[in-house]
Amino acid sequence: MQWAALLIGYLLGSIPFGLLLTRAIGIDIRQVGSGNIGTTNVLRTGNKGLAAATLLLDAGKGAAAVLIGRELGGDMAGILAGTAAFLGHLFPVWLKFRGGKGVATILGITLAAAPLAGIIALAVWLGGALATRYSSVGGMLAALSCAGAGWALAGPAWGVHLAGMAALLIIMHRDNIARLRAGTESKIGQKAR
Repeated sequence: MQWAALLIGYLLGSIPFGLLLTRAIGIDIRQVGSGNIGTTNVLRTGNKGLAAATLLLDAGKGAAAVLIGRELGGDMAGILAGTAAFLGHLFPVWLKFRGGKGVATILGITLAAAPLAGIIALAVWLGGALATRYSSVGGMLAALSCAGAGWALAGPAWGVHLAGMAALLIIMHRDNIARLRAGTESKIGQKAR
């Protein structure tokens, strides 16, 4: 059952909702702003509704993977399915393994693993983004809080997997980190540079 959970999790995670939603209105999100398929870049199209839908669907696929995995084989299968969904979002087979950065997906996974941990991470994400006006800072802080709150509220196995996801998420933000250091990172509501 764990192999089934891994496969289902990966396939769910690899659905590129940002690309599909923007394509439905005639835009290829990979040609907009940073070229990323996630919520922040979808917001750069000016369509807040599509950005909100991308956020919810990307979080939803992470949560769904965990819940399906648990149904198939208990908590460990849920952990594996959630991890696979995260990897599917970052490296989707449909897009030559070039996906998003995983913020919404890790939030959804954490919400399904331990709802209170997910709420804490969501609050950290919103607080970090609002305080700094940098979506990337809010996302990286949220990922770190997913690992900490997940460990405390869902247990060490979840904590270890979420810490691994957080580390990979931060690596995926390496260009953002370089722009933050250089003072060229785009703020929320600003066009990507």
